[in-house]
Amino acid sequence: MGHGSSKELPGTESTNSEGGSTRFSRMKQKLHFHSKDQHHPHLRRIFRRISVSRGNGTSSSSSTSALKLVSAEDFAGIALLTLISADMQFKDRWLACVSLGEQTFRTHISHQTHKPVWNSEKKLMLEKNGPHLARISVFETNRVSKNKLVGYCEIDLLEFLAQDYNEDGQLSFSEFSDLIKAFGNQVADKKKEELFKVADKNGDGVVSMDELAELLAIQQESVPLINCCPVCGEVLEVSDKLNTLVHLSLCFDEGTGNQVMTGGFLTDKQASYGWMFKLSEWAHFSSYDVGLNSGSSASHILVFDRKTKRLVEELIDKKIVLSMRAIYQSKIGLGLMDKGAKEILQSISEKQGREMNTIESARDIPKFVAFFKDQINLAEIKYPLEHFKTFNEFFIRELKPGARPIASVEHDDVAICAADCRLMAFKSVEDSLRFWIKGRKFSIQGLLGNEIYSSAFADGTLVIFRLAPQDYHRFHSPVSGTIDKFVKIPGCLYTVNPIAVNSKYCNVFTQNKREVSIISTAHFGKVAFVAIGATMVGSITFSKKAGDHVKKGDELGYFSFGGSTVICVFEKDVIKIDEDLLANSARSLETLVTVGMSLGVATKKQTKVGMP
Repeated sequence: MGHGSSKELPGTESTNSEGGSTRFSRMKQKLHFHSKDQHHPHLRRIFRRISVSRGNGTSSSSSTSALKLVSAEDFAGIALLTLISADMQFKDRWLACVSLGEQTFRTHISHQTHKPVWNSEKKLMLEKNGPHLARISVFETNRVSKNKLVGYCEIDLLEFLAQDYNEDGQLSFSEFSDLIKAFGNQVADKKKEELFKVADKNGDGVVSMDELAELLAIQQESVPLINCCPVCGEVLEVSDKLNTLVHLSLCFDEGTGNQVMTGGFLTDKQASYGWMFKLSEWAHFSSYDVGLNSGSSASHILVFDRKTKRLVEELIDKKIVLSMRAIYQSKIGLGLMDKGAKEILQSISEKQGREMNTIESARDIPKFVAFFKDQINLAEIKYPLEHFKTFNEFFIRELKPGARPIASVEHDDVAICAADCRLMAFKSVEDSLRFWIKGRKFSIQGLLGNEIYSSAFADGTLVIFRLAPQDYHRFHSPVSGTIDKFVKIPGCLYTVNPIAVNSKYCNVFTQNKREVSIISTAHFGKVAFVAIGATMVGSITFSKKAGDHVKKGDELGYFSFGGSTVICVFEKDVIKIDEDLLANSARSLETLVTVGMSLGVATKKQTKVGMP
């Protein structure tokens, strides 16, 4: 069972499509934040002007700075985000966080108050193809060992940068002064009157964007105001105008009088942890890092949300974590498996499955939805909650038409993601064993079974779709083609959680109960589709039969209660997996995806496939 969830943080409600106040809008009103580019859009324009004069290509700087170099083509702007205050319903101590991509920053903790004032800021560089959805979270910090999230909202920073707040494209002296202050360059700030006069060549009292870009470029090339960064000490490349200005703007966080947010966190959950977590981390009881180390020592599993381009944490009950480690990460635990624990898991799963099909089980639906309220979008579900008479009916719920758009729907040479899941993709089995699957006996032949296996799959591309309990549990065809056959393979019901997958003592994918189908395609040859049962998942139901023709995105079947996994095996060298999926997988980092998202493109020419 894929225990837990890729749960960011609870505390928000889905947007009401019929209008009216929502938790999202109320949080935006309570959090009096602003992006300084909203008031100073010229910062964005300057960077864009200079990037044009700089020409194409990336920086040639050999800098070892932690600041990321950006190309002119991808640079979008810099947002100075300030968390000013909040209006809460009761007195307490409060903490706010801002998460963007794989970085999170936190404010200081407020005094005991119902109106916390932080006045904390952080400059964030935005790239056109990078993360731009910032998540702002507020935590109550009166807990001894664990802070409590009270709400969050998401802000698209690129939308703020794209707004045009000054149509004339001219800077008055006051606007020019504000802009210089935004750079945080104290030397330039003292010379702003002199610089303004130099830039205002025609003496009309305003400076155009072209004039200002020219001024800054000339100043940096002829008489640089700063040759090395006074914050980090890095020597600035005079020839690299764009990255020099980006560097100075990001490094000079002081200058406004506001407190700079503390960084170095991966998620807002990590940033909010209290002293108990820090103590346990120091004592090596837990760790917090991207990806999973061999042996699954991390108690906090992070996944990368492909949609928001942000790291999110998969929460797992501490008792479950301890039990899974005891069983799957030790020889003693696996010894217990060999002495009857497998039969116990089978019995528990069958009993749980029967209970989830009773009328009484429907009472658990509201509690389940409430726990995963930031993971389950009720607006996407085909029927209202009252429609479901048992918990399993809700668990295998259908979605409304169009809820999962299919990428490149008219192009069968583009494969798609088969499920709402956490995905790992590997060019070869060797890569999967290096980065993810630690079982010493795993093989494609063991996964597919002798009846299905062929040498064409021997070193093929492997894609693992892991479903957690809160996910939409219907799986879909990743390709278009004809279903050749189905083969059922009996087996155990181990959990498919990474703690077990990364165990060197057992082989979850080759020992669990599974059903294998082969899809013959025109662009990808034969594709093996493997549905794997797991703890609490005693039922795999296919809605298609041998001989059926499927279009990519068509439903193939569903899993009953629990979490589970689908594995697709492509023949060698027939698909080029999307680079972001491969890059994350090489970091032992799962990617959170939904049905219909792009998976990869065919590399071979179309071949004729028999039609039913």
